[in-house]
Amino acid sequence: MNTLLARRVLVVEDDKKIAQILVDYLRNEGFEPRTVSDGHIALREIQTATPSAVILDLELPGLDGISICKAARNSTDVPILMLTARVEELDRILGLDCGADDYMGKPFSPREVVARIRALIRRAEGRLIPGSSPWKIDEANFRIAWRDHWLTLTRIEFLMLRVLLNRPGRVFTRGQIMDHINIDDSDVNDRTIDSHIKNIRRKLEAVDPGFKCIATVYGVGYRFDVLE
Repeated sequence: MNTLLARRVLVVEDDKKIAQILVDYLRNEGFEPRTVSDGHIALREIQTATPSAVILDLELPGLDGISICKAARNSTDVPILMLTARVEELDRILGLDCGADDYMGKPFSPREVVARIRALIRRAEGRLIPGSSPWKIDEANFRIAWRDHWLTLTRIEFLMLRVLLNRPGRVFTRGQIMDHINIDDSDVNDRTIDSHIKNIRRKLEAVDPGFKCIATVYGVGYRFDVLE
């Protein structure tokens, strides 16, 4: 990936003070930030300028963050970090359901925002590269291996782990996981999703004691974390 493009971050924020703080912190960390305050302009920028990551405010003039995120997801997988002053659980889930990769409430730590953006870009650049990854996926036989150890997964566990593996760093709600595994089973619900995640973690620990890669995002869902 071009090193210049790899550092470009689009900041979509109509509060000039907040936008400037983010720009200063991003620039100090070696990124090349650009700011946009209007929703329609932001969407056009995301679709045409191909930034490496987007910091997106939820409430914007012209077009709100949810609408921007949904429209952007039709054409790009650019990492999107959603910012909002609305921190209720419903708002968090709504932000992730529209396709955002991560979510932070205001007020926030600028250093944490920069750290999360760096992690999202790093993950998007392909930490799970076929051929060099410690993970192997056998689609035909519903198997996944970690460091050449094949896990004894059920079909649903295989589908769930594959969803998380395919989008490292992305937070999935339980509803999104159910949508992605596309299982026509009325017995699959939020509680069973939690149970399957618990089983996957246990099976990973069985082949690699102490190994952890599936993080719980409390009140929202789950995220696959890439080993550094």
